[in-house]
Amino acid sequence: MTSARLALPLAAGLLLTGCVAQGDGSTGTTVTVGSTADACTLSAVEAPAGRVTFEVTNAGTSVTEFYVLGADGTSIVAEVENIGPGLSRELVTSLDAGDYVTACKPGQTGDGIRGDFTVTAGAEAAATTSPELAAAEAEYLEYVREETAALVTGTGEFAAAYSAGRDDEARAAYPVVRAHWERIEPVAESFGTLDPLLDAREADLADGETWSGWHYIEKDLWPPAGSDYTPLTPAQRADAAEQLVSLTAELSDKVTAPDFTVAAFQVSNGAAELLAEGATGKITGEEEIWSGTDLWDMQANVEGAEAAWEALRAHATANDAGLAELIDARFATLTALLAQHGSIDSGFTLYGELSAEEVTALAAAVDGLSEPLSRLTHVVTGA
Repeated sequence: MTSARLALPLAAGLLLTGCVAQGDGSTGTTVTVGSTADACTLSAVEAPAGRVTFEVTNAGTSVTEFYVLGADGTSIVAEVENIGPGLSRELVTSLDAGDYVTACKPGQTGDGIRGDFTVTAGAEAAATTSPELAAAEAEYLEYVREETAALVTGTGEFAAAYSAGRDDEARAAYPVVRAHWERIEPVAESFGTLDPLLDAREADLADGETWSGWHYIEKDLWPPAGSDYTPLTPAQRADAAEQLVSLTAELSDKVTAPDFTVAAFQVSNGAAELLAEGATGKITGEEEIWSGTDLWDMQANVEGAEAAWEALRAHATANDAGLAELIDARFATLTALLAQHGSIDSGFTLYGELSAEEVTALAAAVDGLSEPLSRLTHVVTGA
């Protein structure tokens, strides 16, 4: 996960934007973004509706992120994370006319550097979603709602075991229930503060932030050996469990709201993001640092990405059969490799028991799938 708490708006630079030809003959807008420790400089703060590609370069010394937020400054329309110093990443979006907020987040913690961004109507207005993509959006939304329902049920059972002190039961349930969260995390992240409240790691916290959620409980269930950690009291356990259940119910309310939708470009970007999550957290063992259950998360990330891909496969195959074939092959490779280490239901090898060679092989398979998935949004948006 990555904390989505972005705060005070600062300045964005004003230069000219460029239009580039799309594969369907229309033009899209490319906006360059320069991120440093104290600036988020955009080459434009206005673009016509339609495909807008943000080319983000990290000119700072710490890892950064870039967000396109809704007018409320909280809901996440699109994001690109884990951009290392000196590196560039591309964020492809399809934006309707309206007001947005852009934000760079150097260091991935603390305040974000924000600026206003306007999308105007006109000749470049976003095309009406095709029936094929509309069906893909509906299929994926149904998947998200099903996973959320399972998450609500599982979280209630886990919380009851944890608050009652049935630790062995809670430990066994922890990675299985979390799989439902990991499959749909890009959608959960889109609601801004819900993701950090539910899934922040201790290392993600900025000074003064209060910790809550899954990893707060994880540390209590698997207290670090040789540390001065003080276990939570029964009252503190009950409060942590109650908050976990309450926040999960809030997530359910949001994704089941009649007006909640997921655009096709968000589905494809979400698939790529899930693989990025795996590459930067699970494969490194940083996500489940106390429980060691990173492979459960990794498997769930892959399953969530594959659900997004299944929804979009017909469209992708019709428009770029070679890319579709490559994505299918890379999913098969990664899935087979993970299966060598277990399954969500039967259990996986704990992260600390993997050899360096096994970690390297998994990382290579994740990278191998991440590359073609990163090109999927170009196909979805007509690039």
